[in-house]
Amino acid sequence: MRTFMHGAAVWGVACPQRPSRVAGLTMAGFSVRDLDALRMVPHPAVTLLLEFGAGSPVLDCAAGRQQRGSIVAGPGPGLGAGGAVRAWGENVECVQVRLSPVIARTVLGASSADFDGAVSLDDLWGRAASRIREQLSDATSWQDRFALTDAMLARRHEAGPPADPEVAWAWHRIVDSRGLVRVDGLAAEVGWSRKRLWSRFRSQLGLPPKRAVKLVRFDHAAHRLVAGEGAAQVAADAGYADQSHLHRDVTAFTGATPATVAGEPFLAVGPIAWPSRGTIARPHVSRDLRLDPGRR
Repeated sequence: MRTFMHGAAVWGVACPQRPSRVAGLTMAGFSVRDLDALRMVPHPAVTLLLEFGAGSPVLDCAAGRQQRGSIVAGPGPGLGAGGAVRAWGENVECVQVRLSPVIARTVLGASSADFDGAVSLDDLWGRAASRIREQLSDATSWQDRFALTDAMLARRHEAGPPADPEVAWAWHRIVDSRGLVRVDGLAAEVGWSRKRLWSRFRSQLGLPPKRAVKLVRFDHAAHRLVAGEGAAQVAADAGYADQSHLHRDVTAFTGATPATVAGEPFLAVGPIAWPSRGTIARPHVSRDLRLDPGRR
């Protein structure tokens, strides 16, 4: 376990020694004695937070709503916007899983389009959520916890319905372009009507294509800001019209300015917890989607 220090806060951070058996799934472990109002930053993955320690994390959501314990949050909106969602707690221990939206519905048994923002895992999985918490508590090492979590999620992934290949292809085009793809051309690329792709994309991945483009572009820009690059250069390279455009997007997503967002703990811990930037790792998708005309 490595140590991440941010001001007076000290976090223990653990990473798996082996990659997940499920493409598009990454995880990290966190142990935080005093988690003080951590501003959550939206990112292009579905977050599964599995807590098991003596304490319990609390997520302050919009309109005064709170979620406690293990939670699931959709891409972008699930972790809020404008800095509206904060996490806090004492003696927090958890495994945080990031799921590519392409596999999230398969693993979770529900699309993030089916719930509003962040939801309790107890509400989604029932008694299964309590069992995984007990198993994580009984495990004696972080590597055992990662192995246990990965095995459980792999079983769910094998049993669940996959996303449409056309939807997966559109998502990966957005990711591979770092949010610079023209969304109006995605439907033509997969051979579907625009209406059909937009409807399936949102219902299966939890957000519309235009929001996905904006979120992926922001995520790329935010991590470059964390790496110490200047806002003007990031804006130019990331496809923003100008620095003011970058400023507006960063503020809309985080409630912070580009000059200050680089210091946000949620982002600053990334190089330790997610060294491979695994938030949007991709499963295999066939390049040729037009071999089966019955799918149109």
